[in-house]
Amino acid sequence: MVKLTFYGGVGEIGGNKILVEDREEKIFLDFGQSFTFGAGYFVDYLQPRSVSVLKDLFEFDLLPRVRGLYAEEKLEGTGLEYTEPEIDAVLLSHAHFDHCQHIAYIDPQIPVFLGEGTKIFLECMEMTSHNCDYGEHDYRTFRSGNRIRIGDMEAEPVHVDHSIPGAYGYLVETSGGVIAYTGDLRAHGPRKDMTEEFVERAASAEPVALICEGTRMEEVERRQNYSEAQVREMGEEIVGGTDRIVFVMRYSRDVDRFRTFYEIAQSTGREIVLTPRNAYLLGRRIEDEHLDLPDPRTDDSIRVYYRKKKTGTYDDSDYYTWEREYMDRMVTCEDVRRRQKDYLMEIDFYQLTELIDIKPERGAHLIRSMSEPFSDEDVSEEVLKNWVDHFGLEFHQMHASGHLGRGELERLVDAIGAKKIFPVHTENPQLFMKRWKSAERVGSKASCKLS
Repeated sequence: MVKLTFYGGVGEIGGNKILVEDREEKIFLDFGQSFTFGAGYFVDYLQPRSVSVLKDLFEFDLLPRVRGLYAEEKLEGTGLEYTEPEIDAVLLSHAHFDHCQHIAYIDPQIPVFLGEGTKIFLECMEMTSHNCDYGEHDYRTFRSGNRIRIGDMEAEPVHVDHSIPGAYGYLVETSGGVIAYTGDLRAHGPRKDMTEEFVERAASAEPVALICEGTRMEEVERRQNYSEAQVREMGEEIVGGTDRIVFVMRYSRDVDRFRTFYEIAQSTGREIVLTPRNAYLLGRRIEDEHLDLPDPRTDDSIRVYYRKKKTGTYDDSDYYTWEREYMDRMVTCEDVRRRQKDYLMEIDFYQLTELIDIKPERGAHLIRSMSEPFSDEDVSEEVLKNWVDHFGLEFHQMHASGHLGRGELERLVDAIGAKKIFPVHTENPQLFMKRWKSAERVGSKASCKLS
């Protein structure tokens, strides 16, 4: 008998935790944290206690009480007795926190399968974020098309295009047939061919079940569905049409978006300025021979912005070891202030205070190339708008989503033709039921038998 149990990603975005059981084998597909995780109980500085995280999360039923899953030292005081691992593997689709964050709690003896690129991202996050610790694990990396043997089960990872490199879907062969899992994917990015390959391989496997993300499955599309090429075209028009500095906000792990703005800087005769964290991440990403990226240590068109810390003198000792690697590429607020028209500068929300020292000329531009535009319901968006207005910046929102639009999603599901469809990573699973008779109503912690 093959059984699926959904412990997360049900009626919500992210937090995928899907247990697949087949005879003696048990594997999890992803083990992430949803975007609204714990919102009813924890906020700001009211957070689970570091000495009893699992106890606090179990109290509010925020993590599943599964035997043989968690690390022994994490279980103290929870009432869940430690046993040797009863889970045979965790298969991660990619390095976004909503798919991998909660591996921090699992038993280090449980193998964690992940793409080589995903492992690099996890290592970078642990290095550059003081509060990020995924714990010790038996990491086992792969490339697309490799076969993963787990007892009598076998899984094949197949690359997909997403807003982060190294993203995969899975084809899991069980005694009841093949289960296809999309992870997160899109069909309008620069590597849409990878998503097309996943669809072709999934369809040819004639899956008995498709576990499908539905982030953008909505009655009415609320997002602009730009392609990466359109972001490039619009961005180049803005940057090439101004003699003011242009600031860019993007997700640090969106390498496609970095490449887009790097090419814009090249074509408009500007230098691109990165944060130390993004420079470090880029420097690690060039280790992946499958990615054609510039080296921030040697590329003369790349600079790294250092803000003042501790002594206020840009002394080496003010910075973490990983930050010091790029200090020969340094630009400061004084440099940027003097040569504003020469730069296309990345900036993140928590660096907005640097604008006070940079003093951008009025009419400078800020391109927010991530997620959604301003929202009256989001305090951080209101704060960003206040900064934009205060400094007289021209604001632009342009983003190529990491997820399938509704039409793209419908074509993918139709093409794969699975016998049963299980919607996850969506706030609107009912739209799947409305569109496909084979779609199953998935309940949180509900088990579904496939055979």
